[in-house]
Amino acid sequence: MASQDWFDKDFYKVLGVSKDVSEAELKKTYRKLARKYHPDSNPGDPAAEAKFKEISEAHSVLSDPEQRKEYDQVRAMGSGARFTAPGSGGQGGFDDVFGGMFSGAQGGQRYTFQQGGGQGGFDDVFGGLFGNGRFGSASGGYRGYGGPTRGNDVTAHTTIDFVTATKGETISLQAGDGKPFKVKIPAGVADGQKIKLRGKGQPSPDGGEPGDIVLTVTVRKHPVFERDGLNLRVTVPVTFVEAALGATIEVPTLGGEPVKLRVAPGTPGGRVLRVKGRGVQTAKGTGDLLAVVQIAVPSHLSSEAKEALEAFAEKLPDENPREDLLAKARG
Repeated sequence: MASQDWFDKDFYKVLGVSKDVSEAELKKTYRKLARKYHPDSNPGDPAAEAKFKEISEAHSVLSDPEQRKEYDQVRAMGSGARFTAPGSGGQGGFDDVFGGMFSGAQGGQRYTFQQGGGQGGFDDVFGGLFGNGRFGSASGGYRGYGGPTRGNDVTAHTTIDFVTATKGETISLQAGDGKPFKVKIPAGVADGQKIKLRGKGQPSPDGGEPGDIVLTVTVRKHPVFERDGLNLRVTVPVTFVEAALGATIEVPTLGGEPVKLRVAPGTPGGRVLRVKGRGVQTAKGTGDLLAVVQIAVPSHLSSEAKEALEAFAEKLPDENPREDLLAKARG
C-alpha cells in the first residue's frame, strides 16, 4: 500500500476504535473482527473477504508504533490531499497540503523533489517526518500485520487400563464438539503423562496454524502388577517351608503364561527374583519382571501342626534375628 493512500483511509474508523486506543485493546478488537470476517468463516462471500483485507490493513499500520505515528502525522495534515507531478496543475494536489510550508513559493510556482542524496531533495525536507524517505516508496511502510494467529490448544483427559498403557494401542475419543478422533497410546505410557496431538486443537481465527490437543492419561491400577519404570513388579507369596528348603514356583506374567522360578533354600522375605525381558516393551528398551518374595504365614494351625512347629523351634539356634536392627537403631 502506498502511504499517500493514508489520506483517504480512516483506520481507526475501520476497526471501530478511538484514536487513543491502547495496544491491548487494539489487538483484542482486531482478533474479534478477524474471526468474524475471515474467509474461512464466510466461504464465497466477497464482501466479507474485502472487509477482512480492510481490517488487516488497518491493524498492520496501527499495531506498529512507528507506522502509527507516521499515519497520525499524515492524517493531521488534511483529508483528501494527493500528490501531483510537478507542473501538472491538478487541483487539490501536493501544494494544497504543503503550500504554506515554503516561503519561496510564488504564484503558480512548483517545487520538484528528487529521491537520492541531492541537496534540497525529498529526503532533506521530509526525512525526519517519514523516516528517511520511506514515504511513498514501493513498500509504503507496509510491513504486514505480524502474521496469522495460532489456534488455541485444547486440553483433554482419558482413562485407560493397565494393559493398554503397558502394551500401547490406538483408541478413539470424542472431542468437545462431538467429533471423534483417534489417539495412538504409546507402549509404556505412565499415569499422568501428557500426549500432544499437533494440529488437532482449535482452528486459527485468521488462517494460521491450528492449536494442539493436550491429552492427559490416567492409568487404572492392576490387581497384581505395578510399574517400576520399564519393569513390572509382582509380589509372590512363598510358604515358610518353600523359602527354607527351596522350591520351584510359578510366577504370573502380564498377558502371558506363568513362568517357573527357582527359590533357593533359605530365601528371606523381600528378596527379588528377576525374569529378564518380561517387563514393558518400548522403542527405547524392554524391562524385566521383578518377583518379590513374600513369606506366607498360615493363619490357623492344627494342634498337631502346632506341636510339630514348637518342637522345630526348640531345635533352632537361640538367637534374636532383630538384634542387629536394634543395635543400628541405637546408633
